[in-house]
Amino acid sequence: MSKLNVLVCGSTGYIGLQLIKILKNHKKIFIKYLCGNSSVGKKISHFDKSIKDNNLPKITKFNIKYLKDVDIVFTALPNGESQKIANYLLKNNLLIDLSADFRLKNPNDYYKWYKLKHQAKHLIKKSIYSLPELKKDKIIQHKIISSPGCYPTSILIPLAPLIKNNLILNSNIIIDSKSGYSGAGRGVHKKYKNKNLYESLSAYGVGIHRHNSEIQQELDFYTKKKNKFDFTPHLSPMFRGILTTIYVDLKKGINISKVHKYLTNFYNNSNFIKIKKPNTFLSTNDVINTNNCHISVCNSKNKHKLIILSVIDNLIKGGGGQAVQSMNIHYGFRENEGFIN
Repeated sequence: MSKLNVLVCGSTGYIGLQLIKILKNHKKIFIKYLCGNSSVGKKISHFDKSIKDNNLPKITKFNIKYLKDVDIVFTALPNGESQKIANYLLKNNLLIDLSADFRLKNPNDYYKWYKLKHQAKHLIKKSIYSLPELKKDKIIQHKIISSPGCYPTSILIPLAPLIKNNLILNSNIIIDSKSGYSGAGRGVHKKYKNKNLYESLSAYGVGIHRHNSEIQQELDFYTKKKNKFDFTPHLSPMFRGILTTIYVDLKKGINISKVHKYLTNFYNNSNFIKIKKPNTFLSTNDVINTNNCHISVCNSKNKHKLIILSVIDNLIKGGGGQAVQSMNIHYGFRENEGFIN
């Protein structure tokens, strides 16, 4: 099979750069176009010196005409922009979107949480919320792949299977997540100019963070239940990584051993999900620069409760890496093709 031609829109952002690194290492991919509005004519190495420019195009402004030359379009753009491109997709194009544009199945929910009117409502039904470990058998059926948000990825992977299979209660779930500041994008220093990002820990979006919407949607869809949880994100004084701590109530007759055994069996054939020994303390350092998610189930001082730890790299498993993983599944490539680790 000849290589697939790829276009990356939003190539100079933190996630876009990670995406390029993985695609550049992919044996089945040729990067045909790198697009960005404010960096036209520059080499990608201007933004990340670790990326070698050989065989990579200079950055150009997106042109609809490019679509006829490519098989895959990756969009790592601000919310609202991928919808515009989606309206011009050709039959041979696969769109893999890393924004929130196709994550929510109800356009009214999209407006509620993002304050934007959806400009491609007719295409939502053709898209899939692509968390590979939970949607693997359905990814091939869709031409628009919506890659999940970073926080939901760290939450849904450990939580959804446990609720679906009645090991934990689906109410009174408390989710505490701490992310590196790269999750806020290149504009993070302007957005949080009054905070010392390098020496302080900040709660934000308490009760109203946008990712509540996709966590709720996907938990309810996957488990066929109406689930109740509280989610609070925090901005941590580190560049990358997410550590999520989830507090749950155990179902009667369930203990830590049963939960650990179930998760181990559930993810036994996964390339990227690593279930650690019970009561293992996790660090974001365990997963940085990988597409892995490490999970540890821990005892609480209350025997009827359990504490679940989950760590990912927000720019890879929570961003560009997961998008490539979905692409690999869609085309029948090795799921870990392109990944060094």
